[in-house]
Amino acid sequence: MSTNKTEGLVDFAILSMKYKTKLTKKFENRVKYTDPNPNHIMSYIPGTICEIFVKEGQKVKEGESLLILEAMKMRNQITMPHTGVVKSIKVATGDRIPKNQLMVEIE
Repeated sequence: MSTNKTEGLVDFAILSMKYKTKLTKKFENRVKYTDPNPNHIMSYIPGTICEIFVKEGQKVKEGESLLILEAMKMRNQITMPHTGVVKSIKVATGDRIPKNQLMVEIE
């Protein structure tokens, strides 16, 4: 995609066809996508930390439970996505956390 500033239009191609269009303000101001870090366990919903099953420096295998995050009276078990060592735990039992907060960091 390239910008043609004189006309305020953007060029883009789909297969062999070329088109010109204007970008909306919403598109221009959007949050750019970044690949998630596989070594960061983030909260995918807001909730309360009920239990933590691991400690810093502990070796954990893929699929093992890390903690329980309670949200809307549901207890969500957060599991290890891959084998590794717990580098740091960023939450404590009883903490109320928002969506997308770093909970556990893995080495």
